Amino acid sequence: MTFSAIERKVSTFSANRRPIPVLVYHQISEAPAKGSPFRSLYVAPKTFARQIAWLKLLGYQGLSMSELAPYLRGERSGKVVGITFDDGYQNNLTHALPVLIKHGFSSTCYAVSGLLGQTNVWDKPLGIAQTPLMTGEELRQWVSGGQEIGSHTHQHVNLPTSADRISHQEMMTGKTELESVVGQPVQHFCYPYGHYEPKHVTMAAELGFVTATTTQRSRCHAHTDLLQIPRVPVLRSTSLPVFWLKIATAYEDRRKK
Repeated sequence: MTFSAIERKVSTFSANRRPIPVLVYHQISEAPAKGSPFRSLYVAPKTFARQIAWLKLLGYQGLSMSELAPYLRGERSGKVVGITFDDGYQNNLTHALPVLIKHGFSSTCYAVSGLLGQTNVWDKPLGIAQTPLMTGEELRQWVSGGQEIGSHTHQHVNLPTSADRISHQEMMTGKTELESVVGQPVQHFCYPYGHYEPKHVTMAAELGFVTATTTQRSRCHAHTDLLQIPRVPVLRSTSLPVFWLKIATAYEDRRKK
């Protein structure tokens, strides 16, 4: 089977009245030593706790992609922020979940179905430290804590460098396996590495995903394709003033590529 943008029959676009930031985190953990690859993707637990408490103080509601969807579609309005975590690290469960529960926030964690209970093996060629990923039981604990699981494929593949058949299988298997693990529909997808082509957007639509997120930087504005949602990266170096700029101003919008 081949896929193309032309084959995509239904294209759903956002209709939110105000820009909505969708935050993306990776690891909620102390950063490794200086000089370590991708050290920027670690956010210290105390920093994360301050950021979430600050959002609550300013009247924002942190939401999973399912709970955010009515706002993106323009069916509801309010002071909301999407919260997402890529890869499914165990430290999301241990350090982020208690904070999210404390403030009544929900979030979506994109897990790699074929690597549950293992490590971020896709990062080994880059020399990135190996960190435990959540097991199936831990994913269920995450969901029991009011959070959501999304799919990040079966093996964290680079879709544009994979044959169409492999890409489709990775996206489908990631979805169905996670649904078996958590016992509920998995309706949200994240493109690994942020790499994808129009045909992969078509695949996401045909597989029934409601949203798909990217690594393109921007808040989500009206008329954004819900299967190509940009996000706001939160990094180790993100101070509270910059965190506010990213959420409440056009700071990230100007970085859209």
